[in-house]
Amino acid sequence: MNPTVHLFTSITANYLPKARVLAQSAKRQTADIRFHLLLCDDYPPEADPNTEPFDSIINVTELPIPDQEVWLFGHTVVEMCTAVKALGFLEIARRFAAEKIFYFDPDIVILSGLDELIERLDQRSILLTPHLSEPEQGLDAVVDNEIASLKHGVFNLGFLGVRTSAEGIRFLNWWAERLRYFCHDDIAGGLFTDQRWLDLAPAFFEDIAILREPIYNVATWNLTHRPVAGSLERGFTINGEPLSFYHFSGFDSGAQEVMLKKYADTDSVLFDLRRWYIAECQRMGQQELGSRQCRYDVFDSGERITRAQRILYRSRLDLRQAFPNPFHTDGDSYYRWYRFNTSSAGTGDETLETEATLRAQLMDARRELDLIRRSRSWQVAQIIARMFNAFR
Repeated sequence: MNPTVHLFTSITANYLPKARVLAQSAKRQTADIRFHLLLCDDYPPEADPNTEPFDSIINVTELPIPDQEVWLFGHTVVEMCTAVKALGFLEIARRFAAEKIFYFDPDIVILSGLDELIERLDQRSILLTPHLSEPEQGLDAVVDNEIASLKHGVFNLGFLGVRTSAEGIRFLNWWAERLRYFCHDDIAGGLFTDQRWLDLAPAFFEDIAILREPIYNVATWNLTHRPVAGSLERGFTINGEPLSFYHFSGFDSGAQEVMLKKYADTDSVLFDLRRWYIAECQRMGQQELGSRQCRYDVFDSGERITRAQRILYRSRLDLRQAFPNPFHTDGDSYYRWYRFNTSSAGTGDETLETEATLRAQLMDARRELDLIRRSRSWQVAQIIARMFNAFR
């Protein structure tokens, strides 16, 4: 009898429809699967946990995070959901004596091949998927995909497999400690949430397998080398091999559709898969839950917390000590202190950036402008150059 394999994802409540689609796709596989939800939010009171396709729901408040309110306030919603992933692995290992654990982003659908991934964990303690497994050829793809990987991380942490061997636990403890302090969207500072840390993993840990097979973690950023065939009825293939799992990254922002149209053929079966995914998410409650606001995204008054408010709070020990309940707005609160002591208070400005970030953005613009100048789109480059010079 094959041992139970544990899968989980980390979300806020507005991603419940996507997590349900993912969980059901996992349960359709042949392996003995237990699917866990790591919920960084309140569970919706109108929903029924007994009807969910999850075997357990672990709330972020159950994780061993010191000074939880302080720590949660210092992270945006995306940073929070990614910062707890290593702790999620460790908690599932502790609660269920789990030997093999997989993390999948909620916007993934598992189509086939889970048994092969499970077998790979017999051979290695850590499984990683790179964003790209072949060099790009076109200039646009270099900018969109290779440079993006340099900014955001070589490996896509929408997927991670860990066996709880001595090496696997050593890896998780290292990653959890880094994410406790340094899981922020700060590309200029060398960080992109949880992903950039894994660039170091092959140097620090020996028992790693990098899954270069094109059937894993297919997404718009690697479609240039991964043509998809098949159909919803027959299944999908990459180079004749069954597609293991597809990643709808950028779905809510609209980026997934834009890049799909750019890098997939107009008659690609991936458009059928996208339409199916939209229908499945709707069936799972997207209309009712998709716009739900996370409790950690707002003060207790309902006013949204800006990025500037989070950065200032987490960067100053005196503020964290003076206001240990930063979500509160009444009385002697961080909210009131911020309003009276910062020039940007009350503006709702979430674009406040450090000087280093602005310098990095200008460097990115100069580099990408140089790429365009060396391409055939010289007229476009001249227009962009005039815009850039005007901005400078």
